[in-house]
Amino acid sequence: MSRAPQKRRLETRAKLLSVAEDIIDANGVSALRVEDVVAGAGVAKGTFFSHFGDKDGLLAVILGARVMQHIETMEAAPEPRTPQEIAHRLAPLLDFIAQDRMIFDLLLRYSGTTGAEVDEVVTQGFMRQIALFAGWIARMQAAGTLPVHASPEILAEGIQAFLNHVLATGFCMEHGDMPPPAEALVPYLEQWLLR
Repeated sequence: MSRAPQKRRLETRAKLLSVAEDIIDANGVSALRVEDVVAGAGVAKGTFFSHFGDKDGLLAVILGARVMQHIETMEAAPEPRTPQEIAHRLAPLLDFIAQDRMIFDLLLRYSGTTGAEVDEVVTQGFMRQIALFAGWIARMQAAGTLPVHASPEILAEGIQAFLNHVLATGFCMEHGDMPPPAEALVPYLEQWLLR
């Protein structure tokens, strides 16, 4: 008998996520409002808050899952052999994050790097990216296409830092002057990995 309330709770959570994703897909992340989500799901605001705490908590769940999808695509693609190919592999993820400053801000905040708020999936996404980068670098170093001047893990952390820097810079400048994030990342990767 105790399973029925748990099943209903899971169904309600799934419905809230589905409605929120539909709103985001139709109107963008910045257009998401709790009022629209609860109306679309047919639940009270209190129900929403018991599942996600606030709108940002809901967004962290959705955005974390979407980042994981991008990482899975990168993992399934052929391995990069150059810094330019690394940037090319990162382009879809960077473009996703660059579409709205709110995405960038939430991912940073919920990764645990900038505060106490943590979302497990977002944090795992950051760690999984660094592990992926380190694997690429280690194999490029073993093949002789990258110099061995630092550990793959340190170099991977640097890629993550440059990725965040390029995205942050893109939000601070006029968009017409800024190249696409992956293109802006290439000079950093070349200097970091090839010197």
